[in-house]
Amino acid sequence: MAEAGSWPSIQEHGLESTSALLDRYQVGGATRFAIESQRRTACFRLTHPRFPDVVIRDQKPMSDAALEKCLLDGLTPVAWYRMLNERCFFWLSRDRLRTLLSARAYRGRPQTLLTLTTRSLVEAYAAMIELSPINSGSTIMKPQPRGRETFLSIADYDFVAWRNKRRNATKAVVELVVRNAVSDARDHVVAVHEWTGAEAVEVWRRAGTDALEAPV
Repeated sequence: MAEAGSWPSIQEHGLESTSALLDRYQVGGATRFAIESQRRTACFRLTHPRFPDVVIRDQKPMSDAALEKCLLDGLTPVAWYRMLNERCFFWLSRDRLRTLLSARAYRGRPQTLLTLTTRSLVEAYAAMIELSPINSGSTIMKPQPRGRETFLSIADYDFVAWRNKRRNATKAVVELVVRNAVSDARDHVVAVHEWTGAEAVEVWRRAGTDALEAPV
């Protein structure tokens, strides 16, 4: 789920983490600290003479007070925000995407929805991929404990334990993340839809793919 109209930029530059975007747009100093190391209460628009404007989303589903209660390993909210901002996030189920699309902060805003093929993404980025058993960017309602082992490599992730705990294989992994960026995201995208708040309108599809491969 990306900012509306972002597909042309993603085709050219890939999917980039917040930190990677700040690097490319040469953002530093106090502005970078506010975006990368603190809770974002509003979206930030980045501008650069060589690149189109991009929007970095807010982090309204989190709060410092809640993080201080659920963080492990001596982490601080600043450290957690930096960890999140170093990663690109992917939902692994349509249900979780639908939940986010219907959230109060997003239901009235258009979005660009990307459907990727998991196999090719994993084959290309296995060394950079981590899995998480929680929604790491939210502390709404009973915030789950989180720390340095929230994000684990595919090899280190205990899928069987989480499947047994959740009693459902599809809920054993909540997030897939790629550290830093997916520079060739266009090569893994199956379809692109623009979400208007009521329906997903297809604007691009890879030739030969199934029309049922859609985000909603």
